[in-house]
Amino acid sequence: MSAIVQLWLNWGGTALAALAMAYTVTAWLAVRSRHHSSRPGPATLPPVTVLKPLCGAEPDLYDCLRSFCEQAYPSFQMVCGVRDADDAAVTVVRRLQREFPGLDLQIAINPVQHGSSGKVSNLINMMPFARHDHLLVADSDVRVAADYLAKVLPPLLDPAVGIVTCPYRGCPQSGPWSALGSAFINDWFMPSVYVAALLGSRAFAFGATIAMRREVLTRIGGFMAIADQLADDYRLGELTRRAGLRTVLSEVVVETLVDEHRLGDLVRHELRWLRTIRAVRPLGYALSFVTFGLAPAVLGSLLAAGARATPALLAITALARLMLHFGVRDARSAVRQLWVLPLTDLLGFALWCWGFVSRRVQWRHARYRVARDGSARPIP
Repeated sequence: MSAIVQLWLNWGGTALAALAMAYTVTAWLAVRSRHHSSRPGPATLPPVTVLKPLCGAEPDLYDCLRSFCEQAYPSFQMVCGVRDADDAAVTVVRRLQREFPGLDLQIAINPVQHGSSGKVSNLINMMPFARHDHLLVADSDVRVAADYLAKVLPPLLDPAVGIVTCPYRGCPQSGPWSALGSAFINDWFMPSVYVAALLGSRAFAFGATIAMRREVLTRIGGFMAIADQLADDYRLGELTRRAGLRTVLSEVVVETLVDEHRLGDLVRHELRWLRTIRAVRPLGYALSFVTFGLAPAVLGSLLAAGARATPALLAITALARLMLHFGVRDARSAVRQLWVLPLTDLLGFALWCWGFVSRRVQWRHARYRVARDGSARPIP
């Protein structure tokens, strides 16, 4: 190998290791800087309709829905939606209707399909049941505390706010693949959101919670405006920001249940996520290689073999990555799940590379091709 090539490899490898180190340290600082305010909410809270699109009796669906039924909130309605009267989720909702007879809990059963997104079709079919002008959409696998609505809704009283969204924490079900799936959320995705927020960005919205006013939804074209979008939550946030309204990242962290039975399930899930990000934010996706911490740091060190700085850069990255791992979970689970730390970064980086190969994804039992505008085109 010529001296010039070796010099370029040394410089390039060192730069890559330095970028990985800088990002990992920043991610740890961003997670650590997150604080929870104890400010009291307003005396008068607006009535709200909670929209829960459902499809099948997912693991712990009863517990997740029940956490919404137990809200300490003065006035709220809950609307669940399915496409098929024989959907197993209907039985769970009927059980909750019997347990909470005083709660305005309704179920919309409508097979009409609007666009390619089954979730958004559900939401469109549920809207005729929504009685209140403040709306909150939350995925079916989300579990919340009793003060959730009381903490999430107040920012919407500011007319300059378009959407309130919540960060979330992955709670693994049994098995190693669920542990890895939750680590992708806790160790990689949410820290990247906190870094973006720390740097002033609000270009996000998450299906774990999206709260907005009905008039804002109407102004941006309703749910029909995102009927073909795979990243429907991201597009909702984008459309409201285009209308000149702010996105608020709530202090409330909700739980989302992660249940991956096999490696193939995990890979398909993460590829759908990554390729969706690539479609809606291609430049951000291309630059996100540094967010995988250990993987780019190790790669940079290998490329710059012999460079004096790289061992120190790799050591700092590893230490910051370890601190980040402990910063996003309690000490006991952090120790128990130490094994996921290197695997999350290495597998995530490998899947990030694979994300460039194709635009095909699998969502539940259907396959789609993600177009450049983020819309999902069904593949027969």
